[in-house]
Amino acid sequence: MVSTDKHMDCVINLTSAVLAKGKQVSLFFTGNGVLLAMKPQFKQLADMASVSICDESFRANGLHDRQGKVPRVTSINFTSQAKNA
Repeated sequence: MVSTDKHMDCVINLTSAVLAKGKQVSLFFTGNGVLLAMKPQFKQLADMASVSICDESFRANGLHDRQGKVPRVTSINFTSQAKNA
């Protein structure tokens, strides 16, 4: 779960380390963490992991009209915190 828009490099490095151990990675972006979906590095994460984004947080951060701009993410990947839990 990623709930902050800080430390994208740490999220990428941690994801890479987990993959190097032969594990699968699932990431859920919520709160201000959804803002990371607008950064160019997000594509790298989406290529490495299964990604879900909290639809409510995405809308609350004023991004509701930018869903189609998130790389490797479709409408199915926009979900609720309840479904993620």
